[in-house]
Amino acid sequence: MSNLIDAMKAVNDLNRTHGVTQRGGKKYTEVFVRVEQFRMAFGEHMGIDTEILVDDGKRVVVKAIVTHKGQTIGSGMAEEIRGSSNVNKTSALENCETSAIGRALASLGLHGGSYASANEIAAVSRKEKAMEEQKATPDISVQPLESENVSHETEISQVPPWTVYYHNGQEKQKCQTDEEYREAVINLARSYGAQKRSKKQFEELWEANFAHIDMLSDESMKQIEKTFRLQSQ
Repeated sequence: MSNLIDAMKAVNDLNRTHGVTQRGGKKYTEVFVRVEQFRMAFGEHMGIDTEILVDDGKRVVVKAIVTHKGQTIGSGMAEEIRGSSNVNKTSALENCETSAIGRALASLGLHGGSYASANEIAAVSRKEKAMEEQKATPDISVQPLESENVSHETEISQVPPWTVYYHNGQEKQKCQTDEEYREAVINLARSYGAQKRSKKQFEELWEANFAHIDMLSDESMKQIEKTFRLQSQ
């Protein structure tokens, strides 16, 4: 545990000194920096594995997991639309894998200030445009795996409506204001607590909604974090 705490501190320090400034003034610590700190802290005692869930010629979905002695201790998923940006015209799979690894590290606390990758939020409009264009194209591709659990990062929007998701990624409701979104997430967490949901489901619920939670004010985020802590005990 001390190694993880040291790595978290190191990433946070690097975030302040070497972080990439995003829209809104927040900084983001790039994935390669976090991987370096991860390896410095744990060496070969922990591993990072990735799996391609979907690659149908239109979109790519990758899952990354952090393992320790055969046990999964962290995970993250990402989705990229082929052709939605210059990098995704040639390297969508590589880009998607990097994002998934970043989210897996973030699930351990190695996020350095933001859960979404530096380019993911800025690229949302391009992804949405590419998806709309692909809808008009006949689907002659291989069908995705039935068991896929697709990340909702591409649905992130910096303006309302904002979507609240259940832990399994299913949509619950759309909110028109920051306050409405905050209260909806808090009430959903309380509902999970009343139902005695597992800690894993709380973690998945947090991950499913974090991209928007991270855009809220510090005060709103603290309220949500406090609710999650209390309800998941």
